[in-house]
Amino acid sequence: MRFRFFIVGLLLALAYPASALEYRSTAQASILYDAPSTLAGKVAIAGSGLPLEVIVELQSWVKVRDHNGHLAWIEKSALTGARSVMIKTESSAIRQRPRPDADIVFRAARGVLLEPTGEPDGFGWLPVKHADGRTGWLPAHEAWGK
Repeated sequence: MRFRFFIVGLLLALAYPASALEYRSTAQASILYDAPSTLAGKVAIAGSGLPLEVIVELQSWVKVRDHNGHLAWIEKSALTGARSVMIKTESSAIRQRPRPDADIVFRAARGVLLEPTGEPDGFGWLPVKHADGRTGWLPAHEAWGK
């Protein structure tokens, strides 16, 4: 009988997601490695402000996934608490209000980094700020790193 409860509990634990996705951004240009060591192979250089999805976190290393789905390791000290998001569509209209018919404040091309100024609203709009100070609303599904 105990074994059945154990199996049911295990299946429920596996079915329930461990945690929500977590993203962090690079504080400055940083090296990505193929293993958690500075002696490991260098995979790429991540530019400043690049949003990365956290996969595994060790004491001083973090395994991350980039917007293309590539996995790599980065030193934990290279990540910042400040968040950024990257436009993942060809072009995105940043609007004055969180509505598809609102005036366009500016357009952002694929790869442009924006600073989220809050959480997405209930309708999937993310408030963002451009480096030049312009603010507006972005459809959250058009951004990587939210």
